[in-house]
Amino acid sequence: MERTLILVKPDGVQRGLMGEIVARFERRGLKLLGMKFIQMSQELANQHYAVHKERPFFNDLVTYITSGPVLAMVWEGKDAIAAARSTIGATKPAEATPGSIRGDFGMEIGRNLVHGSDSPENGVKEANLFFKPEELVTWTRATESWIRE
Repeated sequence: MERTLILVKPDGVQRGLMGEIVARFERRGLKLLGMKFIQMSQELANQHYAVHKERPFFNDLVTYITSGPVLAMVWEGKDAIAAARSTIGATKPAEATPGSIRGDFGMEIGRNLVHGSDSPENGVKEANLFFKPEELVTWTRATESWIRE
């Protein structure tokens, strides 16, 4: 099973879309392992976006992600990365498929509501950055046989 970190970014929180976003991942069939509502520190933001450190938009990205609270979640499922990313939609909301989170609610790339891990390796790495192992719950979902073969 793959794991992915999903963040509802400050714009999603401020617009009151947390419940809608969580519901979309639940309806998709992914299983929630952990969730926390946090104010991201500068240090955590720097670590999370370290891959963009040399890019001209890095400082703006860190300023934005630390500007308000975020909802951090770890979701699990078969092909969780691909499933989550298609649920989220393209990075540029204008290019996102209708029915995706960004396609339905996004307008600009700098306010695209949600972060999702881009690879299985980053899913594990990012989940570990935001959650201690004991903060993630391993559980059996009663509807699992109706979701997966």
